[in-house]
Amino acid sequence: MIRSGYALLAAFAILTTVGAAPARVDNGLARTPPMGWNSWNHFGCDVSEQLIEQEADAIASSGMRDAGYKYVVIDDCWQTARDGHGVIVADSARFPHGIKALADYVHGKGLKFGIYTDAGTKTCQGRPGTLGHEAQDARTYARWGVDYVKEDWCNAAHLVASVQYAKFRDALARAGRPIVFSLCEWGSNQPWDWAPRVGNLWRTTDDIEDKWPSMLANLDQNGQHAAVARPGAWNDPDMLEVGNGGMTDDEYRAHFSLWAIMAAPLIAGHDVRTMSEATKAILLNREVIAVDQDSLGKQGILVEERTPELQVWAKPLADGSRAVALLNRSAAAATISVSFARAGLHGDSATARDLWTHEEKGRFGRQYSTSVPPHAVVMVRLTPIGGSR
Repeated sequence: MIRSGYALLAAFAILTTVGAAPARVDNGLARTPPMGWNSWNHFGCDVSEQLIEQEADAIASSGMRDAGYKYVVIDDCWQTARDGHGVIVADSARFPHGIKALADYVHGKGLKFGIYTDAGTKTCQGRPGTLGHEAQDARTYARWGVDYVKEDWCNAAHLVASVQYAKFRDALARAGRPIVFSLCEWGSNQPWDWAPRVGNLWRTTDDIEDKWPSMLANLDQNGQHAAVARPGAWNDPDMLEVGNGGMTDDEYRAHFSLWAIMAAPLIAGHDVRTMSEATKAILLNREVIAVDQDSLGKQGILVEERTPELQVWAKPLADGSRAVALLNRSAAAATISVSFARAGLHGDSATARDLWTHEEKGRFGRQYSTSVPPHAVVMVRLTPIGGSR
């Protein structure tokens, strides 16, 4: 986590200057952070054709699709073996009509289809990995109509991550279909140094758990690498846990707000078929989604920290305003203030809009202060008055 005043000033420099952008993979995809749904966080290995179809139905009918969640991704355990020609084979008991038919079904709902593989010999659950079959698997996925591939890093200890992932990047580029490439090696090989040239998103953290401390740990880790994020290439602090039951609604609102501030991929992981109205209200908050999807493509950062528990995160937006999350990590309500200068706004005044209550809060001079409940955020959009940037 950023702690020292020197580090905060360095972070402020990142927030307010553009600088030289790192090289990125040139496939033209994921110009804003990918949004969608993945089976792992809620269902683990318990995946099937029927489940994925039902989840796709629910994503389309619930409003999630229209809010921007377009990728429906099957995680581990869909595959069982390779045939005599080396082609990856789906579990015929769970996917009786095959993966192409399932992809067609998902596409018919106005959604895009994603699938999981592993860079090593086997997946994390012991299914066939991609090692030695990169070109073959890429062609197979393209033939099936896959739009998004997540590649894990289990059973790959003898490999060099930057080299191995680049092999699959090149295989996907030659496969004949645009496919978003998601790297999942948990930040264990410093992907922020090389992954922007390889994938559209890359994990920076351990696997998230549906718990407040785990979410905060991933926030802290991912927040250290904002300088490398840009359109087409995103830091990934792991998928959303919103709606899975391990946190309060305030904690889930904080989770969602902070992922949006960090321009993180918004990949839901709950059971869409049974989501509560509270979960729906969080995931479909279009004002918060707009922060995540802002065309400027800057990752927000920690800009103020009066104590380790009371933090201010800020993200510059394309129209010159700033999205700000006032985060209370403590167990007691507290007043948190954001200095406009620290948030990157130049000038003495700005208007504030609360993105969760959807209220205009008025005009403020030099800073904005409010009470924040425990384990919660207040998220505002600060717009400079009089053309100040």
